[in-house]
Amino acid sequence: MRHQKIMSMIGGLVLAAGTLLTAHPAAAIAPADRTPAATTDPPPAEFGSDWHDPLTADPPVTKPPTRSCEVLLAAAQFRDFTPYQGSYAPPKECGTRWSKVVLRLDGEVKGRQYDRLGHVSVGGVEILRTSTPQPSPDGIRWSVEKDVTRYRDTLARPQPVEMLIGNVVNETYTGVLDVRVTLTFYAARGAVKPAAGTPDRVMPLDSTSLTTPRNTERILAEVYATGSGGGCEEYWYLTVPDAAPYSCKATDGPYREVRISVDGRTAGIAAPFPTVWTGGWSNPFLWYVTPGPRAFDVQPIVYDLTPFAGLLNDGRAHRVEVSVAGLPAGRTGWSTPTNILLWQDEDSAVVTGGLDRHHETAPRNASVHTPGAEHRVDTEGGHALTVAGHLNTSHGRVDTTVTRTLAHTSVHRWAESENPDALTARWTDDETVTVGRTSTRTHRTYTMDGETTIGAGDRLRTVLALGDRARTEVVRGGKRLSWSHLDHSYAGDATYTTGVPRDQRHAVGTTSDRYRLHGSDGCHDRSVRTAQGTVTEDRLRC
Repeated sequence: MRHQKIMSMIGGLVLAAGTLLTAHPAAAIAPADRTPAATTDPPPAEFGSDWHDPLTADPPVTKPPTRSCEVLLAAAQFRDFTPYQGSYAPPKECGTRWSKVVLRLDGEVKGRQYDRLGHVSVGGVEILRTSTPQPSPDGIRWSVEKDVTRYRDTLARPQPVEMLIGNVVNETYTGVLDVRVTLTFYAARGAVKPAAGTPDRVMPLDSTSLTTPRNTERILAEVYATGSGGGCEEYWYLTVPDAAPYSCKATDGPYREVRISVDGRTAGIAAPFPTVWTGGWSNPFLWYVTPGPRAFDVQPIVYDLTPFAGLLNDGRAHRVEVSVAGLPAGRTGWSTPTNILLWQDEDSAVVTGGLDRHHETAPRNASVHTPGAEHRVDTEGGHALTVAGHLNTSHGRVDTTVTRTLAHTSVHRWAESENPDALTARWTDDETVTVGRTSTRTHRTYTMDGETTIGAGDRLRTVLALGDRARTEVVRGGKRLSWSHLDHSYAGDATYTTGVPRDQRHAVGTTSDRYRLHGSDGCHDRSVRTAQGTVTEDRLRC
């Protein structure tokens, strides 16, 4: 058997572009809407030159039964790193108040191409971050939908538009990304005020300086954080301390944490989601039909900064910065575009207040390397933060307390030439936001359990399971007002021959993708199974 370093292969197979790239995430949908995609025919013995178009088990975006208007936001063929530049104007036919706004991306590509990362921004506000599937020689189509109603303030007036999916097209990588993005506006019935979840203002944090309107009474920051752009940060969860003999190192190991600060003081902490792109873990055959969780919809991390509103409302510019803890000094690879969402007290010219409490624990981050025939790195990390503040609004004093606790454990094992190479990892991100007598409690858990090996005949096999889970409940005075439980699980097992032309890989692979969302608002439970690029099950249980 010819020995190879598996991690060095990952470096060539995962996301190759150095480009810049809630509750209901964007859904990748089959071209024929969402009709069942499974076939009754037996799957082929191995992958051929074509396979089923990408789809996921994610819930579709619900749409109100009102008059709708569609606007073309962007249309481009991406061959290089030249961004699409255009302009946007809101539709006149659907009024100025909308019950919902839905973004849809439709893409086509054929030939050979890596997965690429992209973004769409309107007026400097990022409204979508996405990655692309890898094409078959015969070509694929895919679609993504996302509820973007929360950007209503940005979409209410003409704006410049930018879209970029950085790409490389040459004699080897022939796939041109042909992409079209639209917005569909659904008119509101009657004189409907914006929903409570829709901010009055949306501002891009295009520098480290932020000046808020002086009557601001609620502030959220959303950060589209991704480890990408080439190099080891594309798979940061597999990095090891410098002393360990492994091809991807990081000074303090794999622990990463996305932080936001106000005037140098920690204002929010979060665990980044361990996104696996559609070439990840050395094995694109895992992702040709069903991408990993969030790969087509890079959801932003959301921080509640309301406890700092009393300080920010003084009419002066304040320093707001986003950083990634654990990232080695001088290393690139993380992108953190940030939007600031603001709610204003329409009956007050100035909302005063103050920061009443700020307490954080010392961050924990320890990676221990145990050498041997099988090397092992055990990592434990964590951090906790509590901030509390008050505001004097036109409807009385409002106290807000935000508590967030992070924890991470992982075991990384590998042998000579990094064959096999295995990781078992778990991240938790617990958050409680209390406003007055009402508390919103969210418990997030992300999991990853996989192994890649190269066996006889240079057959590379990857077995991988991913989990994206969250429990949320809203409680007032001891009474539960609403709740939801998300369980999104992916599992795959794929094998192919390395170091040979594409038509000689003799690849086989099975995947399963199940998205379960239950709660006081209803139920979605869909599972999709594939074998050798065909859909063998597409089942709805709710």
